[in-house]
Amino acid sequence: MPKRILQGVAMKDARDKTVIVRVERRVMHPVYKKFIMRSKKYAAHDEHNLVKGGETVRIEESRPISKRKRWVVLGAGAAAETASPPAAAEKKPAAKKPAKPRAPKKRAAAEAGAQG
Repeated sequence: MPKRILQGVAMKDARDKTVIVRVERRVMHPVYKKFIMRSKKYAAHDEHNLVKGGETVRIEESRPISKRKRWVVLGAGAAAETASPPAAAEKKPAAKKPAKPRAPKKRAAAEAGAQG
C-alpha cells in the first residue's frame, strides 16, 4: 500500500526533531453545499531540525516513531510549494452542462392574457 503524502504549514518547531504541521483541506458542507476549510495538526519527525515555523512542508506517512509521531518530513520551502500532492494531480475538472432554455413563468403569461 502506498504511503500518503500531505502538504501543510509548519506551526511549531520548539521540540527536538519534531515539528507540528497544519494540513488544510476543502470539504463541501452536507446541507449548504458550500466549500469550507477543515484543518488538522500532525506531529512529524524532522531528523536534522531543518524546518522552521511558517514554512510549507511535505510530510509522508511512516511507522510509529513515538506516541503521536507517525509522519516524517520529506521537504521544506520552495521544493514543497512547487510539488503538488499526487492525489491532486489525478483529478480532472468536470465539464459543465449546457443551460436549458426556460419556459416563461405562468404568472406573467396569465397577466398578459388577462390584459389583452
